[in-house]
Amino acid sequence: MSTTGITPILAQNACDPEHIHDPSTAALVQQRLDTMGPMSMLFYEQPLELDHGQGAWLYDSAGKAYLDVYNNVPVLGHCHPAVIEAVTEQLSRLNTHTRYLNRDMHRYSERLLDHLRIPEGRLVFTCSGSEANDLAIRLAQRCTGKTGVIVSEAAYHGNTHLVTQVSPSSYKQGKVPNWVEVLNLDPLLTLSNTAVSSPDAVQAMVEQLEQAITRLDERGYGCAALLADGVFSSDGVITAPKGLLTTLAQRVQSQGGWWIADEVQPGFGRCGTHFWGFQHHQHTQQSTWVQPDVVTLGKPMGNGFPVAGLVASATAFAELNQEVGYFNTFGGSHAAIAAATAVLDVLERDNIPHRVQRLGESLGHGLQQLCERLPTARRVRGAGLFWGLDLHAASHPNIEDAALTRAVINHLRQAGVLIGAAGKAANTLKIRPPLCFDEHHCEHFLVTLEQSLEQVSNTMT
Repeated sequence: MSTTGITPILAQNACDPEHIHDPSTAALVQQRLDTMGPMSMLFYEQPLELDHGQGAWLYDSAGKAYLDVYNNVPVLGHCHPAVIEAVTEQLSRLNTHTRYLNRDMHRYSERLLDHLRIPEGRLVFTCSGSEANDLAIRLAQRCTGKTGVIVSEAAYHGNTHLVTQVSPSSYKQGKVPNWVEVLNLDPLLTLSNTAVSSPDAVQAMVEQLEQAITRLDERGYGCAALLADGVFSSDGVITAPKGLLTTLAQRVQSQGGWWIADEVQPGFGRCGTHFWGFQHHQHTQQSTWVQPDVVTLGKPMGNGFPVAGLVASATAFAELNQEVGYFNTFGGSHAAIAAATAVLDVLERDNIPHRVQRLGESLGHGLQQLCERLPTARRVRGAGLFWGLDLHAASHPNIEDAALTRAVINHLRQAGVLIGAAGKAANTLKIRPPLCFDEHHCEHFLVTLEQSLEQVSNTMT
C-alpha cells in the first residue's frame, strides 16, 4: 500500500528571510541558509532564537519567556540541576566508549531492564532513537527470516536510510517501498479519549492488518514486524480504544512476526502511571500480558543529552551477532550513562509517573471543556502529559482545518506558548510538555490556548 508524505505544518524548509519582520532574525536565517542549506528546518513563520531555558520555560535572545508545551526531549524540564551536575562531574573525570568496563553502565542497565521485564532482556545503547529503530528492524528481519514491516499511515520512526523507509510522514513525494505496509487509522480518529471499547473500530483495524499481512506474504516478504509508537504520536495522538495495539500485536506475533514498541516519544513516564506507552494499551480484560519483542528508547532518556537504546532478548542479539556485530562509539558513553542515570533517579525518587497521571487528568479535563465551549476544538485524545486536540473549521465542523491549526500555532508562539502539530490532516495540536509541568502551567496554557482559538477563528471567519 503506497502513501504520500505528511509534512509537519509548524516546520518549514528554507524559510524566506524576506518574510521575517525582525531584520536581525532575517539576517540569521540567511546565514543559516548560506551555511546549512535548504534542508535545515525551522519552526514558526517568525523563527525563534532561543537563549536559555529553565524548567518548563524557554527564553529568547531578547529575554521573552515561552511556556514549552512541545519538547519532550528535556523530559524533566530544561537544564535540570541533577542532570547538569551528573554530566559535568562525569566529563571532568572521563568520557569514552563502551569497550571498557563501566560499573555505572551495568547498574543503569539492570535498573532499566527491571522497568521493562522482557524475558532475558538485554540493553544495547545507541545515540538516537533512529539508530535504535534501525537496529530493531534488523533484529526482527534476521530472527524471523521475514522482511516486511507494518507501520501506521503517518508514522515517523527516524532518519536512517532503513528507518526513513518505514516513516511515511517523511515522504514529500513518492511512496514507501513494497516491503512496507501502512495502516490507515481513520477508524480511530473519531474516538475520544473516553472510548474504552469500540468493536467496530477494532474490527476495522484487525481487517486492515490481516490484509496487510496477506499482501506482504503474496509479495514474498512476509511480516517481520509491527512497528508502532505507543500512542501513535504522529498520527494524531491516538490512545483509544484500550487494547487495540495489543490486539494487533498478538496477531502479528501469532504468525511469526515481532512487535517493536517505539517508546522514543511516549516512554519514561509520559503516559502517567504507566512508565511506557505500550503499557497504556494493555486491556484490563485481556487474560495475558502482551509483551513487545523489542522496545526502542530515545529522546527523553537523557533529558537532552544524546543517549538512546533498545531492549530485546539475549537470544535475539546473539542471532544478529552471528551475522554482523554492533558498536556505537558514543552510545552508552560515560557522560551518556551519567545523564540517563540522573533522569531515572529523578523519575523514581519523585514518583513522576504518578504525578503526571494526576496532572494529566486535570489537563485532559480542561481540554475537553474547550471542546464543549468552542466549535473549532473538535475532540481530544491522550494520556498523562501527551495529548492531541483536533481543530476543525467553525463553519464546517466535520472538516479538518490545517490552516486554522497553523494559524493557532503561530498565534500561540506570539503569545509566549510553544506547541506542535500532528496527524496526516495536519489539524491536531500536539501537546507534549516537559514532565515538570504543574497546575499553574496547565492553567496558563489552557487560558492562552482558548484566547488564541477565539482570536484566530474570528480573524479567519
